[in-house]
Amino acid sequence: MINPVLTEMAAYPFTRLEEERRKLVARGVEVLDFGKGDPNEPTDPRIRQALIDALPVRAPYPLAAGLPELREAASAWLDRRFGVAVDPDTEIVPTYGAKEAIFSFAEVLDVREGAVVYCEPAYPVYERGALFAGARVRTLPLRRDRGFLPDLRELDDDVALVWVNYPHNPTGAAAPLSFFEELAEAAERHDFVIGSDEAYSELWFDEPPVSALQVADRSRVVVFQTLSKRSSMTGYRSGFVAGPPEIVAALKQFRPSVGTAPQEFVQRASVVAWNDERHVEETRARYAAKRDVMIPALEGRGWEIVASGATMYLWVAVPDTDEVVGALLERGIVVSPGWFFGPSGAGYVRFALVPTLEECERAATILEEL
Repeated sequence: MINPVLTEMAAYPFTRLEEERRKLVARGVEVLDFGKGDPNEPTDPRIRQALIDALPVRAPYPLAAGLPELREAASAWLDRRFGVAVDPDTEIVPTYGAKEAIFSFAEVLDVREGAVVYCEPAYPVYERGALFAGARVRTLPLRRDRGFLPDLRELDDDVALVWVNYPHNPTGAAAPLSFFEELAEAAERHDFVIGSDEAYSELWFDEPPVSALQVADRSRVVVFQTLSKRSSMTGYRSGFVAGPPEIVAALKQFRPSVGTAPQEFVQRASVVAWNDERHVEETRARYAAKRDVMIPALEGRGWEIVASGATMYLWVAVPDTDEVVGALLERGIVVSPGWFFGPSGAGYVRFALVPTLEECERAATILEEL
């Protein structure tokens, strides 16, 4: 009766974190939750007001193509941020955040003859979406000695789609433009599509990351962007896909069937978000302040911060993952064990810098006393 893909699939790992968090709350323990990557940063007041102002008396179904104003705002942002010209009418489609678009993307492509490849450790949705689409799945391990970049020599003609995610969740590693150029060349050579999840491109601390859209030949590049992390708008569920006209046209044809276009009042708030950088700079500054509190406390324990130059995450090498996770839980600190994200995550824990600065300071004190 139930889809066997679902019955054979392990529980979504972050539901386990939520269960542990609830147990702590029930015991009366103050919880400092560094586990789930859901920002607690405030959404900018102008974005919230734009949503309020756009609430209609009657809200009809939104169109899959999205509002022209939103597509134009996304196109203009890509031009300002990465210096790439993307046609708002033929190369952009708004999405209901990035997660649903990533999950369903394998259903849009022809994955019958080639595998879906994703890099691990990884966000679980690349694999799960591929499995529900009936695709074969392969992985590329991300190792520290390669800067958490995959070995592209492992790709071959038996590939339909390759997922990459830089800046990377969970490690916080970034990829240079030369990597994307090599990946684009491999895509041409082996005839596959690149899915580039760039949800964290705006959370950085030293140098702004590049985009896969900046390669010389982006005819096989499809980028997934979202306001969730950039603008602390996770609950708004608003993002966009930028890609070649053929794939964007297919998305516009597919998406009405699943009904995942953002509501128009959310789209109008999103226009404001894409057109403003001040609130993004303020968000980066808040994450940097929390990072400056946590890193000395973690290093003071003799633990090593690895990569972590971007995103909201600290990827921490620890001597015994389960022991560390358990000891922190006993003191109310929730973190994600690295193996949640795949075998290559063994030996690490991920701290998501989502608690407030004051909560980070309390966590740092607990770490010093641990």
